[in-house]
Amino acid sequence: MKTLPAPSGDRVDRRSTAGGSRTPTTTAILVAAVVGVSVASVLLGARWMDPSAVFDSSHPMHGVAGARVDRTLLGLAVGAALGLVGALMQGLTRNPLADPSILGINAGASFAMVLAISAFGISDLQSYVWFAFVGAAAAMVLVHAVAAVGRDGATPVKVAIAGAALTAAATSWTSGVLLTDRKTIESFRLWQVGTIAGRGTDVLASVLPFLVVGLVLGLACTRSLNALALGDDLARGLGRKVGVDRLLVGLAIVLLAGGATALAGPIAFIGLIVPHAVRAVVGPDYRRVLPLSLGYGAVLLLAADVVGRFVLPPSEIQVGIMTAIVGVPFFLGLVRRGRIGAL
Repeated sequence: MKTLPAPSGDRVDRRSTAGGSRTPTTTAILVAAVVGVSVASVLLGARWMDPSAVFDSSHPMHGVAGARVDRTLLGLAVGAALGLVGALMQGLTRNPLADPSILGINAGASFAMVLAISAFGISDLQSYVWFAFVGAAAAMVLVHAVAAVGRDGATPVKVAIAGAALTAAATSWTSGVLLTDRKTIESFRLWQVGTIAGRGTDVLASVLPFLVVGLVLGLACTRSLNALALGDDLARGLGRKVGVDRLLVGLAIVLLAGGATALAGPIAFIGLIVPHAVRAVVGPDYRRVLPLSLGYGAVLLLAADVVGRFVLPPSEIQVGIMTAIVGVPFFLGLVRRGRIGAL
């Protein structure tokens, strides 16, 4: 896969200056959007929710309101993790198409889930979410270990190739298990499509510490990613320890992508399009790109979930399908405007 050259210094400076002037407005819009989609997620659905039901334990709809609050919190956490991890992956690999699927994370989580259900008889969500997390983390580590073999180390191209190879292998293994075990298919299919429905805060609480550590670590890597965007040689010239920087960014990716995939399944396009949209508005400086990608990732996922409740009433379309429906045309629009390679 072709690695795009870093933009020139003058171009980066102009885009950074212009993007910096838009950051306060973009942040204000983000805050309003987070509040708006959160309220919509709690109040809107098959039935309109009386706001008093959220706080009044005697209200007949209080239980439903509580489930929607749990769903909203999970959506915000998963969306934020996916938005941030997309920006981290694109910065680490200098690949505009990088997301959890290209580095084998989704495939690794899926294979571990299938093994947990088929081989160990795991049936409850809170138990097999750990297998998904471990599978995602193991896939990321394996990809970088394979890519690091050789004199040049884990270059962006080698990481992408190793990720594609692992994805193909793990997908084949998963399909092989599913073809021989019908019971596993029934348990696996809802998680595989990607959903935040039916998960309680107990599941979120078990994975939240990993997400928080990944978030803090990822946001702390802004200087590293700005240096890596100039190329490894220039980064070393600026005094960066490239190997250490890549290791820290990779650890943040494992924690965020593994946790999000374990909680909600392999949800695509959030990590792919959100960083590009943010970068198109505020420029390439990762001090702005990372926190805004985190916020807008949460907004996009939760908005897709809310819209999915109304497309085919009284049924719902799972958020993993809705993000693809919303994401494909948006992503094609970025490609058409020539912004997809603006790293």
